[in-house]
Amino acid sequence: MGGAKRPPFRFRWNWLGVMPFLLFAGALLILPTIVLGARSLAGADGSTTLDNYRNLATPVVIDSFRLSIKISLITALVGGIFGFLLAWSMVLGGLPKPVRSLLSTFSGVASNFAGVPLAAAFIATVGRVGLFTILLKAAGFDMYKAGFDLYSFIGISVVYLYFQFPLMVLVITPSIEGLKEEWREASENLGASTYQYWRYIALPVLMPSILGAMILLFGNAFGAHATAFALTGGNLRLATILIGQQISGDVLQNPGLGYAVAMGMVAVMAVSIGIYSILQRRSERWLA
Repeated sequence: MGGAKRPPFRFRWNWLGVMPFLLFAGALLILPTIVLGARSLAGADGSTTLDNYRNLATPVVIDSFRLSIKISLITALVGGIFGFLLAWSMVLGGLPKPVRSLLSTFSGVASNFAGVPLAAAFIATVGRVGLFTILLKAAGFDMYKAGFDLYSFIGISVVYLYFQFPLMVLVITPSIEGLKEEWREASENLGASTYQYWRYIALPVLMPSILGAMILLFGNAFGAHATAFALTGGNLRLATILIGQQISGDVLQNPGLGYAVAMGMVAVMAVSIGIYSILQRRSERWLA
């Protein structure tokens, strides 16, 4: 008996469409990571050493990571909740179409408005001599004497939220739109209330997407540098600011430690992306 003939090999050209993405990822993600890893192992005299990674356990580095994670968690949680509520209002709240279009446009613009321009806008608005600050002071309320400080942890958190919750709106809106009307109709036919529908059907289906989006917000804040540096000038030592001080600073320069801190951030971001991918696959089982 002769075996079944294998189909002739045919070269497929379809996969070439992914080549630009692979080249882009290799040039801007994989190659820089390899370079960072190599430079993080270099000592001051050019020799290979693990001292830079041992120095990650120093209080300064630990405090910088703790501060970055803290501000990222808070802004991801607050931005995620408010962003979800805004997206829910846009999709299911019966907003007029022009208002919904306006909110969508604002979310697209605000989520990309970051860095030095965002810091300058907030300084001009709610800085110590900002327009809104002066107007409130003229009305008898001094927000800085009341405890607000734009150049502190609270101030930076407020600034981060400006681009965090619009990003949440953009990410979570397709998931809310993916809720099938048949699910609501079936629950109503079985006698479920609106609360029971959201408690036992909608929220469990959306939860992987909500958590995944919050992890995305966490990564977005964790890697931010220019906004915090423009506001505080480095006084608030986040991990990204510490990297800049170690690599290009005049006093605290230790490039090897800076590259090691950067590798630590790469590890945190890799874990975040991995969790986001897992949650995204779980949400697609229902919302695809």
